[in-house]
Amino acid sequence: MRILIVGGSGLLGGEVVRQATTDGHAVAATYLTRPGTATGVEWRPLDVRDRSAVFGLIGVIEPDVVVNAAFRQPDWKTTAVGAAHVAVAASGKGGRLVHVSSDAVFSGQAITYTEDSVPDPVTPYGAAKAAAEVAVQAIDPTAVIVRTSLIIGDGGSVHESRVHALAAGDTEGVLFTDDVRCPVHVSDLAAALLDLAKSDRVGVHHAAGADAMSRYELGRLIARRDGLDPDRLPSGRRAGTGVPGPIDVRLDCRHTQRYLTTRLRGAREFLK
Repeated sequence: MRILIVGGSGLLGGEVVRQATTDGHAVAATYLTRPGTATGVEWRPLDVRDRSAVFGLIGVIEPDVVVNAAFRQPDWKTTAVGAAHVAVAASGKGGRLVHVSSDAVFSGQAITYTEDSVPDPVTPYGAAKAAAEVAVQAIDPTAVIVRTSLIIGDGGSVHESRVHALAAGDTEGVLFTDDVRCPVHVSDLAAALLDLAKSDRVGVHHAAGADAMSRYELGRLIARRDGLDPDRLPSGRRAGTGVPGPIDVRLDCRHTQRYLTTRLRGAREFLK
């Protein structure tokens, strides 16, 4: 199978690249500023905001599967319009599209969300992700949309870097005790994306970790794993701070899990 990973130089995209090449697939991957480090991969520069460039690249590669893991939180055009560009180009070439979305499409008012829950974003990033979902579904009804949560690696994620900086006193701020998500390990999420790519599933799916926990609890687990003192992590409550965004969003993944060969572990397990 020939797979194109859009955003292949990022944390998630890089893990999809690694697993796809290990599985023996022919892999091409895109980057915005610099290519990833994986070998045996056809690295191509791409800005998904450039419609012509997206159409040209997908037209040349003619992938069987396109995994779109590209996003830039403050940039509507990358996250929303870029997703539409990828969807149109992929559908025009007959490739199967797996689009990565986020729990940011929800306000947190309902707390627990299933795949058929209606998005109600409260941040510009959440609105861009919700708009991307609408565009992808309208352009290509056979596409798979995968909502996920905080992505944790083996030291390479933004949250892990923040925990290290806070524990060392190199940055200011706190980890919120009331800001709850379902963290997922990057390897589990990448494997789930490839599972869905090879399946006949369509529409929205949830792929997040099995444990709901606060960012502070998650930070303490990371600190213990990495040999840091978790008691050095400052804590606080998000409620009342005026920091925009949902407080408590939990993705119910039970429906999607039935169709995966990959088990979506909870953070208490993968950070043990």
